[in-house]
Amino acid sequence: MVKNRRDGETDENCKKYGVPFFGASFVPHSALRLSDTETNHEDEDSGNGSSYVIFSGGGGEGRNGIPNALVISRFDPASNSLSDQPVEKLDSGDDLPYRMAVHPGGDGVICSLPKSCRWYQWDPIKNEDLIKLKLKPSDKVLDELEDIGQQLAVTFSHDGSLLAVGGEDGKLKVLKWPSMELILEAPNAHTSVKNLDFSIDGKFLVSVGSGPARVWDISSLIAKASLPQENDEIFGSCKFSLNSKNDVILYVTTMRDRGGSIVKWNTATWKRISSKHVVRDPISAFSVSNDGKLLAIGTNEGDVHILNSSNMKVHTVVKKAHIGFVTALAFSNDSRALASVSMDSSARVTMINETTKNGVSIWVVLLFLLLAAALYYAKTEGFLL
Repeated sequence: MVKNRRDGETDENCKKYGVPFFGASFVPHSALRLSDTETNHEDEDSGNGSSYVIFSGGGGEGRNGIPNALVISRFDPASNSLSDQPVEKLDSGDDLPYRMAVHPGGDGVICSLPKSCRWYQWDPIKNEDLIKLKLKPSDKVLDELEDIGQQLAVTFSHDGSLLAVGGEDGKLKVLKWPSMELILEAPNAHTSVKNLDFSIDGKFLVSVGSGPARVWDISSLIAKASLPQENDEIFGSCKFSLNSKNDVILYVTTMRDRGGSIVKWNTATWKRISSKHVVRDPISAFSVSNDGKLLAIGTNEGDVHILNSSNMKVHTVVKKAHIGFVTALAFSNDSRALASVSMDSSARVTMINETTKNGVSIWVVLLFLLLAAALYYAKTEGFLL
């Protein structure tokens, strides 16, 4: 389904919070735990209740009146709206929180700053029957990530036991979490590391930067494979996922003179499966839904495209979702919504309609069946000649 941003949407699902954004993520429901035994059940199902979304960004060291901050907003699927004002806006001083990774277990969020990385913890506060989600700097100092320069990529493994960071200087590190024991260090992984992602089982890490993408075997701590570029390709982002047969595959976005493409890789042979040209504009952000059914790309023109992963056909296009180029994308935990952010200080959440295998809206099919049944009934009762 292709739609314009105005079709079926209001501006309530797009807000500006006064901060140029570079990172976005939905907050795990486990972050709302008040204790090990108490959970806010009202927010456990984002399909029925509200969800929290966290954004990171700012104006940099000079700032020029623009804060550097972590921003938490509340999203209500029922009204398809983000809160007018942040529920939390934690100023980070002169340090720009450029990239961030939310721990999948709900422990907190790590942010890459200009010279180091900092750990923040969720701070849920109960007020009568409601829980307000706050954020606070942790007492835990990440000594192993102090004075290491700007990290352009930060990610946790799916079970939260490993942390990988990749720097502007091309260095790659993998550490155990939360002990911070260094298990892999590659001083020259790339000239500059752009993106990182762990495989579903945590056995492999893929790094994308200048030159070929590289696959790292976490158990043997060596470079397992090199994924070469073809023709004039420039690699952008990487994501592991599962296909309809539960086989692990790897997606890598590429840029050529004709626009952006998505390449699929076989994770047993590390050979290309296919390459699909998907957009004319450069791809500036990429994400894959948790259920593996959808891919999302953001472009330099501010558009957001959602694709069916099985056939790479368009599911939804939000034209001019943002005025500036899209800097980050993140699917909700249940894969029903997509958060997108931009340097224009805007944050948006796009609800995703369910589709059949052929990409036709389920509601369209139901409407067709109801009309057919009504016509049949009218004919059998003699209302139609």
